[in-house]
Amino acid sequence: MIINEKQKELVQDLQSQEELCIEKYKHYKAMARDEELQKLFGSIQENEQEHYDCLSQVLNGECPDIDTKDRAGMLYNPTPSYTGNFKQEDKDFDKFLCTDCIATEKYVSTVYNDDLFQFEDPHLRRLFGSIQTEEQNHAEMIYKYKAVNQMN
Repeated sequence: MIINEKQKELVQDLQSQEELCIEKYKHYKAMARDEELQKLFGSIQENEQEHYDCLSQVLNGECPDIDTKDRAGMLYNPTPSYTGNFKQEDKDFDKFLCTDCIATEKYVSTVYNDDLFQFEDPHLRRLFGSIQTEEQNHAEMIYKYKAVNQMN
């Protein structure tokens, strides 16, 4: 598989977005006050690393296979953490982290959507479309966490 210089720059930009997500989830996992949210951020961080690694393969001329039927967002069913006796400041802080991450996921998903049709190779388009779906699923999981914890 050969990509031209413009496509290479697009993939490198996507990789920088994934790198930012990896770092954000790493830091937010450490900062989150709720253990359930820490686990969620850790899981998403691992998935973002997989995306980064896939893009590295693309830059090396390979098109990796990826699960095009990702259902993580649909299957995620968090248990409420902020019930009964809790510190409101902890809930407010975790809500801020969640809201910021949802905004990030929306942006990254949009970048994949914009870049998708810059590539002729249908395998690459399928790869980018799959990653875009996973980014949307990340936002959905975080949204579900916020909803179950009444973080409107």
